[in-house]
Amino acid sequence: MALSLDQIRTTAQRVAASHGLDVVEVEYVGAAKDRTLRIFIEKNAEERARLTAPAEAAATAGQHDHPIHREHLSGITHEDCQAFSRDFGTVLDVEELVPGDNYTLEVSSPGLDRKLHGISDFRRFSGSLVKLQTFEPIVCNRHWQGRLTQVSERAITIDLSALKQKGKSKKANQETADIEIANIEKANLIPEI
Repeated sequence: MALSLDQIRTTAQRVAASHGLDVVEVEYVGAAKDRTLRIFIEKNAEERARLTAPAEAAATAGQHDHPIHREHLSGITHEDCQAFSRDFGTVLDVEELVPGDNYTLEVSSPGLDRKLHGISDFRRFSGSLVKLQTFEPIVCNRHWQGRLTQVSERAITIDLSALKQKGKSKKANQETADIEIANIEKANLIPEI
């Protein structure tokens, strides 16, 4: 039986939904005797809203300098990971979704520097600081960082003045960069603390 990440993701999402969670990412890495199945989870949108409402109200009332945006928080606790891991691990074993017995299941939050996948993540985290790498260079550079300011169906715009740029390239004179989504190899949030 071959491993199907799509089937694992679908099953993980089904189990996650029963806990008020969403699956962010699924990874399967390692050699035959040292395989790891990693599942990154977060509270679903309704749970994130419920958890962050008191902090957002305090920020609006001027009790905090920086509002907490619910979209930036996964809201995951150790107990969430433990409960999901227990239930999902049972399903994995019963349905034999991972061939063989030698693998480790890891469940965690995507973290503050989470990976961004696709247009929905770019829209969700619009206004956030991001760093990204492109497949093909733009203005002789493949590494970019700045504030995500616009998202269209085909491209994103980042404000380069939001962060000091690394390296000595032609991008030093640019204030913004337009990058096609299809050209983005990887993208991550930059934590703002």
